[in-house]
Amino acid sequence: MSNDNTLYLDLKSGRVTIQLLPEKAPGHVARIKELVQEGFYNGLKFHRVIPGFMAQTGCPQGTGTGGSGKKLKAEFNDVPHKRGTVSMARAMDPNSGDSQFFICFDDAPHLDGQYTAWGQVTDGMEHVDAIKKGDARANGSVNDPDTIVKATLAGDTV
Repeated sequence: MSNDNTLYLDLKSGRVTIQLLPEKAPGHVARIKELVQEGFYNGLKFHRVIPGFMAQTGCPQGTGTGGSGKKLKAEFNDVPHKRGTVSMARAMDPNSGDSQFFICFDDAPHLDGQYTAWGQVTDGMEHVDAIKKGDARANGSVNDPDTIVKATLAGDTV
């Protein structure tokens, strides 16, 4: 596992290790790395969390309406959306991904080829499972949501 393509998400219950997939989504991985190095994700909320489906984060407003201001061209690939897959959230426009992403709690094959998968949790999935869940009737909206304490790249840590 290359340190250059290892992302750590420190959550309240512990560290999640994500193997980035630059060979599958080079533009998305490059942008995620830029945002992590800028500290963009530190403190951001898991604003949409649907039990049995996924946990979404990456909105600076904490509402699901914002981003970093740089839209990414879709890089749909053959990575299956399964437990631990990390993929870019987007609006109806396939090329509207920005900074928001989600981590799948369970297999979600209906997302395959429709969202850009750019990473896979390799360790710490129990910490993803521990993220505070939202109300499924309110599209996963979370009251007093958990946050990303800190996001770092393995190659940048001491």
